[in-house]
Amino acid sequence: MLVDKDRLHIAIQKSGRLADLSRDLLRDAGLRIQNGKNSLTARVDNFPIDLMFVRDDDIPTFVADGVCEFGMVGRNVLEEFALDQPEARFEILASLGFGRCALRIAAPERTDYRGPETLRGSRIATSYPRLVRRFLDGHGIEASVVKMNGAVELAPRLGIAPFICDLVSTGATLEANGLVPTDIVLESEAVLVRTLRPVTLEKAELGENLLRRLEGVLATQESKYIMLNAPEEALARIAELLPGAEAPTVVPLAGTPGHYAVHAVCKESVFWETLQTLKAAGASAILVMPIEKMMM
Repeated sequence: MLVDKDRLHIAIQKSGRLADLSRDLLRDAGLRIQNGKNSLTARVDNFPIDLMFVRDDDIPTFVADGVCEFGMVGRNVLEEFALDQPEARFEILASLGFGRCALRIAAPERTDYRGPETLRGSRIATSYPRLVRRFLDGHGIEASVVKMNGAVELAPRLGIAPFICDLVSTGATLEANGLVPTDIVLESEAVLVRTLRPVTLEKAELGENLLRRLEGVLATQESKYIMLNAPEEALARIAELLPGAEAPTVVPLAGTPGHYAVHAVCKESVFWETLQTLKAAGASAILVMPIEKMMM
């Protein structure tokens, strides 16, 4: 794998849902990615960036060693790596809003599970032994951790361990294997990480430009632009009700004394209940629009 030292490099998972969502995020940031899904790399046409497609558990190494300046990886993978490599040089820049799941202890359906104390003296099968060990130590529990690289949910059926710790999204896989999720070991989602290895000034500037684009995309994921009309006496209450909004723009309505148009960027979800509450407070002609791009 040849690395062009004049370009930025981003490590992403080579296949799977996280890989597709990482590509989507980069495309939303305006990057035109050449078709390279089945190879090790892909070039970005309109920005000096190369993508590196690797195993998810290799991404922290690529970033920590400075082979890639950035990486997109699950927090679960990153923290498991960091527990083994405390001197690793990287920083988490942002949560990416996708790949949400939880690393959870799971027990057979008929087990009388009463919290972490139930694990004392037992065996737990997992692909994340360091995270499980940290969880056990945090609760003062002595138990054996059995490392498995896959098919963890089969461990109780095969007699390897009566408990497991695995990633849970919908819980369907656990249910299909007669298991019930219990304690949460770690809440996880995809995160953007950056190396702390020294880079050239040119690469640092490119990195900041990329970050501004990504931050703009992430800021619009839940954000909505709200426009409404309201009488003057309702403005203070309406400003309080706008979800996640900073000071709104308030403009007098032409030909309607005492009435104003209110415009605001809401950085939290806007539900029907929100609109009903705004209307009850005196708002009218409420319009909610998606935001395609926003530069922070």
